[in-house]
Order: sequence, then structure tokens, then C-alpha cells
Amino acid sequence: MSEVIRIKKGLDINLKGKANEVFSKAQMPDVFSVRPDDFHGIKPKTIVKDGDSVKVGSVLFYDKANPDLKVVSPVSGQVIAVNRGERRKVLDIRIKSDGNFESEPFEKCKPSSMSQEQVKKALLDAGFFAFIKQRPYDVIANPNDAPKAIFISGFDTAPLAPNYDFIMVGREEEFQLGVDALAKLSGAKVHVGINVDNASKLFKLTKGVEIHEFQGPHPAGNVGVQIHHVDPINKGEIVWTVNAQDVAMIGKAFMTGVLSFSRSIVLAGSSVKNPCYCKMVYGASISNIVANNIEGDNVRYISGNPLTGTQIPADGFLGAFDSQVTVIPEGDKNDEFLGWIMPRLKKFSVSRSYFSWLLGSSREYEIDTNVNGGERAFIMSGEYDKVFPMDIYPEFLVKAILARDIDKMEQLGIYEVAPEDFALCEFVCTSKIETQRIVREGLDYLRKELA
Repeated sequence: MSEVIRIKKGLDINLKGKANEVFSKAQMPDVFSVRPDDFHGIKPKTIVKDGDSVKVGSVLFYDKANPDLKVVSPVSGQVIAVNRGERRKVLDIRIKSDGNFESEPFEKCKPSSMSQEQVKKALLDAGFFAFIKQRPYDVIANPNDAPKAIFISGFDTAPLAPNYDFIMVGREEEFQLGVDALAKLSGAKVHVGINVDNASKLFKLTKGVEIHEFQGPHPAGNVGVQIHHVDPINKGEIVWTVNAQDVAMIGKAFMTGVLSFSRSIVLAGSSVKNPCYCKMVYGASISNIVANNIEGDNVRYISGNPLTGTQIPADGFLGAFDSQVTVIPEGDKNDEFLGWIMPRLKKFSVSRSYFSWLLGSSREYEIDTNVNGGERAFIMSGEYDKVFPMDIYPEFLVKAILARDIDKMEQLGIYEVAPEDFALCEFVCTSKIETQRIVREGLDYLRKELA
């Protein structure tokens, strides 16, 4: 185990509504939605239509540029709609579950006894490869590439995020088999980042990986920050990243011979009566999860965490890469006396504009969605540098992206970043710049121009 990597720049946002570490018995919904947009980088070619019967692992669509890269159904049942938008873009595929979760066949075996091609074919056919992302560009990995390393983050420091040390309990064998499969698949070194203050034995005792201990505020749990401090990405290099739960999902298939896309998620937020954990499948409708457990009518439902998640309706669906549903108050009906000049003890402020900072860092805040103003001139204030723990100038990089200056983007480190790495920059930005959207557009532009 290497020396502890201490992250000094960043920001922990202590929000009200943390979940108790106990699982509730949430009823599995009837309707599921698989969105091609969740799998960034895939140009979908749909092969199912209304009325088709599917099993867990049945192919729904594949990548036009790489037909071996498939996205499959998370449940068994019947396709009830293939919804399309402008220019016949596939918005989502709706599936009505039969509740049986009947699986397509998968060979039960140990990845260590298989060849590299056999493991690759197994992961591609089962649809697991769609859950492997790559840097640069933060897109679904190309199975034909050879990464220099694979990174797995064993903790999440985002506001109200699930505790991986809790949700991974009892999944030691599954996680180990998943790691073995990834190592055999790529031949690259597998790195696992853990929290030095609270790390499960599951991660520490995993064989065939290199463990790295991290300490510090958010975004220390971001896999991009861990890559930057362990093995930075240079031009021409590729790194794959996989969520810890998805590693265990892969391992479970090899262990049982049954495909399952079940994962542990957390329902949290100040508008939730009883924040809790539950078992769910990606693409599930959240209606059953939130039913009778929400306080107030004017709230926002988010698939993911409050910084990077996607707004969804009350009957919306869990994103393919999300392990969290957050519900917080909307901020569109605030009529505050004296506005921003009013001294407060209950408002969170990075700049200590309010007296709330005197009450200590343990205080929990109830933050709504109000951004407190509109977009303004983008000034070089140095705000981003205080919460961005990479040796990159974030403000200069964002401006280079806006200017579409590829040379500057490369020189300023765009190959190392993903939109989530700029979430805190967006949160503290007094200019109200949508930095995550800009970075996403910049990565897509660079990928298109250099293809």
C-alpha cells in the first residue's frame, strides 16, 4: 500500500437528509426506462420494437460504430414503447417488467481460468462492457483499445452519497471475481482508491490490485482526482474506470451464472421523511421509492447527487450510472426580506458571507435549488482553484473550451478531466457559469475533431 494521498483543495457540503445505514424493502416498480443518453459515446441502433419480449441481458441497442458494444435490458418482460424525439433520436426504451427477472444464459466460471478474448466476449455479450468508461473524453470504453490502467473508486465524497463500505458488505467474492475479470480483460494494472479514515476490509483485502489511500474533502472520491494523483493521463493514453458496484455486478454473473443489474441505492435529501437505502435495478421508476416519503409539494427529484445529478419528474427513472436519488426543495418561491444582505445563521456560504460558519462544520444545511442570480461576466477570480485539487488551471481551461482552442485545451489538461470534476467549480462560481455543460461540450468537440 502506497503513502496516503492528502487532498487539500475541495469542499464538503454537509446537507441535511443523510440516510441511516439500514435497508428498506422498496417494492420493485413495473416500468423501467433505458436511455441511450446515459451511455455517452454510443450511437444507438435499436433492435427492439413495441411488443417484443425481453429477458435480463436481451440486447436493446448497439453502437453503430462498434456493433459488439451492446446495451441490454435490466429486466425481463415486454417492450411497451420506443420513444423518439427530433430527427428520430431514441429518447428511451420503456419495458414493463414481468417480475420474474429471467436471465439470458451466462457461463458460470472463474475469469482467471479464461482467456482474454473469452472474458471480453462474455462481457460484451452480457452488456457489462457498457458500464466501463474511459478517460479521456469520459465516454463508454472502446473494447478494441488497450488501456494503461483501470481505476476503481472505493468511496464517494459527494453530498449525501451512499457509503460504499456499507453497501458492499458481503460482496467480497463478487468484487474479487469482477476485479479478476477486468484484469484479464485488459492486462492492465487495476488501481483501487480508498478512504484512509473509513475503508472496508473488502477493498483492503482484494487481491491483484494496487491500493491507494486518500484523505480530504470532496472531490477526493472522484475517480478523476485519483487518476490525476496516481497515474496522470497524457495525450494518446487511455484509462478505464468502473464503479465499485458494477465491478461486483460483473463478478456476481461469473459466480452465479445469472445476469443481474441490481444495485444498492440511497434515497436522501432534506425533503425525504425517512432517508434510507434500498435494492433497485438501473432504469427503475422512482415512483415506488419516493411514495409517501416526501415532505412538501415544491421539491426537485434528482437522479444522482445534488452537484452532478439529472433532474427527473416524480415518476422519473433511475439513471444507468446512478446509485442515489436526491430530493431537495425547489428554490423558485423564495421572497426573502432584504435579499442577500440579510445576515443569516441557516444559509451555507463558501465565502463566509453569512454568520453560519461560526456554528462549526458539523452543522447540516437545508439547501434548495435557487442559484441566487443569473449568469454574469466570467471573471478570473481564483474561486475554482480553491476547490479543484488537480494541477490544472480550471478557469483557463473553461475559457479555452469556450474559444474552441484545441491546442490550449490540450496544454491545459483536458484529457484528464470529466464534467463531474468541475461540479464544485460550478457550485462556488459567482458568475453562475455552467461549467459542467461547457466541459462536456468541450470533450465532445475534441473527440469529434480528433477522430
